[in-house]
Amino acid sequence: MSDDRYTLPAIVLHWAQAILVVWLLWLGWTMTDLPKGAGRSAAYGLHKSLGLLAFLLVLVRFAWRYRHRPPPAVSRGWEARLAAAAHHALYLFLFVAPLAGYLASSFTPYAIRFFGIEIPRAGWPDEALNGVFKLLHLAFVWGGAGLIALHVAGALKHAIRGERVLQRMLPGRLFNK
Repeated sequence: MSDDRYTLPAIVLHWAQAILVVWLLWLGWTMTDLPKGAGRSAAYGLHKSLGLLAFLLVLVRFAWRYRHRPPPAVSRGWEARLAAAAHHALYLFLFVAPLAGYLASSFTPYAIRFFGIEIPRAGWPDEALNGVFKLLHLAFVWGGAGLIALHVAGALKHAIRGERVLQRMLPGRLFNK
């Protein structure tokens, strides 16, 4: 694999996280409009399980990134600094949003389940703390959605300029000619 491309594990982790986060955003924004009942409870349970999975996945990404340097940046100057800042902010979002969601759930009277398996809570029923962590979760989710839009816009800008930035993160030979 060329030095200007990401490794296959980095590519797989990136796209798995991207799919998971888009699913979480869609589910999070649609589940609140569901009528109370079994369907809404199932949607919330799935959202929590996927959120915990996203948290575990970002920990794996941190570990991978720590041991494997990314390819050199394509941009220079202010664009490189903006890209680096956006990537750091995206990682912060990927870490804090699910953590805040987990903590919000920890301060309710309800069990937290990871795909049906009950996991320990970090707290006790407390409406005030639940509200603080819900607000933090919501703020990071909205900020993260904005960062994702910025990330996609940056990739498209590079593609329009004919730079091979997007190809560095696409899997397979089909996309990398």
